[in-house]
Amino acid sequence: MTLGAFSVSLSVKDINASKVFYENLGFKVFAGDLERNYLIMKNGNVLIGLFQGMFEDNILTFNPGWDESANKLDAFTDVRDIQKHLKNKATKFESEADESTTGPASFVIKDPDGNAILIDQHV
Repeated sequence: MTLGAFSVSLSVKDINASKVFYENLGFKVFAGDLERNYLIMKNGNVLIGLFQGMFEDNILTFNPGWDESANKLDAFTDVRDIQKHLKNKATKFESEADESTTGPASFVIKDPDGNAILIDQHV
């Protein structure tokens, strides 16, 4: 089972201040929309999402079907297959993907310490 590209989605108070801070660390804007209060910053293969006013806590994010440059992968584990695997392991879900669909879908789980993990497939 592969989870796809990994990023940390940070809930920030001031997206402009956060943008400057991460640029000073060598990150560059990779995607997003500053006017809509979100940016994806990249440094090598490391991705950090900055989100102002969209959610309360930070989130670990995986994108099945994408590499770290948002290129579609030829082979990947579908989000619904990952979800089925975790259901078989008695994982509790905060939200679920509709298993009767194909293509883009997502689900959210939390680790034992309450950290949210978003599995978010865009392809």
